[in-house]
Amino acid sequence: MKQFLISICFFISITASSQELYVFSEPASNMPSHALSPKQYIKVLNNAKTNKIESRYTSEMMIGINKNLMIHAAATLSDMYTEGHRWESVRLYSKYRFYTKDDMFSHFRLAAFAEIAHSNNQPKYEELSLEGDQSGVQFGLIATQLLHKLAISSTVSVIESLQESRRDPSYFPIYPYQAVNYSLSAGYLVAPRTYTSYDQTNVNIYLEVLGQNSLDRKLHFIDLAPAVQLIFNSSSKLNLGYRFQVSGNMNRMSNNSFLLSYEWVFLNAFK
Repeated sequence: MKQFLISICFFISITASSQELYVFSEPASNMPSHALSPKQYIKVLNNAKTNKIESRYTSEMMIGINKNLMIHAAATLSDMYTEGHRWESVRLYSKYRFYTKDDMFSHFRLAAFAEIAHSNNQPKYEELSLEGDQSGVQFGLIATQLLHKLAISSTVSVIESLQESRRDPSYFPIYPYQAVNYSLSAGYLVAPRTYTSYDQTNVNIYLEVLGQNSLDRKLHFIDLAPAVQLIFNSSSKLNLGYRFQVSGNMNRMSNNSFLLSYEWVFLNAFK
């Protein structure tokens, strides 16, 4: 009976806000308390400098500490800075939801997050990223509004590179080390039109605007990122997204990339 009630609660949680499980950004909402969620994803791009197809594999574990706090830990493997695939980076992410307003078919939430990453790579490009490209820290705020089948979320953060090479005159100020990241994300629940069981497959579509402005140099980019998501049995999801630049003057590894990921959720995994 206990497991049944937990499943029902999670089913209600997923079906009420599945359209805010964004592919390229995080919402202000958190995963269920005491849940574990392993995630595997691959990013594929055509490197503008080498004209080679390169890839990054990421293994991530997400932990729901309680309804307001969750933690991510991730490690990456890639060939984006070397001839072959090698271990590349680790990072830790924490998000705290500090405001919630729930209504019958809508809710509004605010959260703060912090992230720290260590990477083996040295600067080659002007974009700041903690996905595996650089060592650094990031702090930000997220606001998410759910309106029935539509979810809209906005994020703003400050990111700073902690690479040792930033103190080397041959690197600085060639490469920026401080920037503002921002995003505006929308998700819409396409199917099912009516819920009858948690075995039904959810289909969500997303469109996200992702941008960065350097604080120490006059550099920027703005990307668009459409994506589709399938949620199976209210316990796992498959994401497929494409990200491409629409404006910018940064020297980036690539102006477009594909992302494919799969994620599982294990409820009541610890107490």
